Amino acid sequence: MRRAGRLAGYLMASTALFGLAGCIQGPNFERPPAPTVMGYTAQPLPPETASAAIAGGDAQRFLQDADVPGEWWTLFGSQALNTLVEQALKANPDLDAAQAALRQAGENYLATAGTLEPQVTGSASISRAQTATQRASLDSFSGLLNLSYTADVFGGLHRALEAQGALEENSRFTLEGTYLTLISNVIVTAITQASLNAQIAAIQDIIAAQSQQLDLLNQQFELGAVARGDVLAQQSQLAQTQASLPPLQRQLEQSRNQLAILLGRFPSEGQIPNIELADLALPQELPLSLPSRLVEQRPDVRASEALLHQASALVGVATANLFPQFTLSASFTDTSPILGEFFALEHRGYSVAAALSQPIFRGGTLRAQRRAAIDAFDRASAQYRSIVLTAFSNVANVLAALEHDAETLQVQLYAEQTAEQNLEITTERFQAGAIAYLSLLDAQRTYQQARILLVVAQANRYQDTVALFQALGGGWWNRQDVVEQTPLPPPQTPLPPPP
Repeated sequence: MRRAGRLAGYLMASTALFGLAGCIQGPNFERPPAPTVMGYTAQPLPPETASAAIAGGDAQRFLQDADVPGEWWTLFGSQALNTLVEQALKANPDLDAAQAALRQAGENYLATAGTLEPQVTGSASISRAQTATQRASLDSFSGLLNLSYTADVFGGLHRALEAQGALEENSRFTLEGTYLTLISNVIVTAITQASLNAQIAAIQDIIAAQSQQLDLLNQQFELGAVARGDVLAQQSQLAQTQASLPPLQRQLEQSRNQLAILLGRFPSEGQIPNIELADLALPQELPLSLPSRLVEQRPDVRASEALLHQASALVGVATANLFPQFTLSASFTDTSPILGEFFALEHRGYSVAAALSQPIFRGGTLRAQRRAAIDAFDRASAQYRSIVLTAFSNVANVLAALEHDAETLQVQLYAEQTAEQNLEITTERFQAGAIAYLSLLDAQRTYQQARILLVVAQANRYQDTVALFQALGGGWWNRQDVVEQTPLPPPQTPLPPPP
């Protein structure tokens, strides 16, 4: 038995040393270099945006190379908005699913890591037999211990573990992307709800004013001061304004239902607090990360990079499958008719074996699989580049939107103010009999449209500010409730050419 143990130990050590001296096949992953562009837009950004004397009209400045705060949504200065985000982070089912996916990926990584260790199995049996010529029963106690170890000489198992680790990394950044998407959707939906509330309030005010105008026209008609057609025209205008209210109310109900779903509730459960545009503060200083850092910050880019890493490791797996596989096994047995002697190990036996398996002819399957793995790497590389380009496009689009949103709000505020003044003057002139009623109708329509567009312009500034924080990655690296990401091993060698 002692000799068997020494022999097994010798074979194990020899195989391990041979494995260390072996060559791990396939490429060592190299992280793609950061883009070398110096900016996001073709033209330099202005020092600050335009401003307007209304809620959401503050000028915004871009702080170059400033870090994105972890809880960036608190910059909007609304406790009600903060509460909505907190509730969503606690109860949203999509977030729960992403967290479970990350835990699953971690367990799969541990399961794959177990294949690198020696595998030990044991079995035991007891039997009783009696022949026709013997009255006494014969007992038999036996036990078997099997030990096997696959020497990863060419690194196939290590590459498989590396691929599984990359999948875990992908799940981790998918979770970060789910956080970011959820938070952004909650805030944008709340702003949409506030915008719809403001539009409904504006239309209700306009309906009240038009109703008063209709009462006045009816009185004038009874006195013979206006024609019946003027009364009918005002009734038609009032009806059109009233007809614009139900679609907005429908959208408001839909936004509330959507917000309830984001919070992990049924639409019929509880009351969703209304957030008014006037309750929100527009962040005046906006961080703008360096372009070279964007690929580090965007969860979707990092998740795509992890898939690229997985594809690289799978090339190594397919390459290692072309080479021999070495397996060492040992078994120890003990059999005894007496239970006491069985535990004394007086009838023990052992066997030790080493095996080599080399693919000789598979009809080109293994080489085709390796070429397919390289093609998968090329596809993942192209998809990664596409996601990086999309990320830079997102930031550029948002920066342009923020600049033009500010200008739009400034102009729209002026248009609303002048339309209101024009309506007041036109109403006075009509009442004085100086102009026809059609001029009053035109002034009413212009003011109604200008007031609604002003509310939309206000909401756009808030929503596009949210879009900027989302486009820059959302500051997940500064959040306190997110586990710090474990960096991947540094790159070593480039991808080898296909055979």
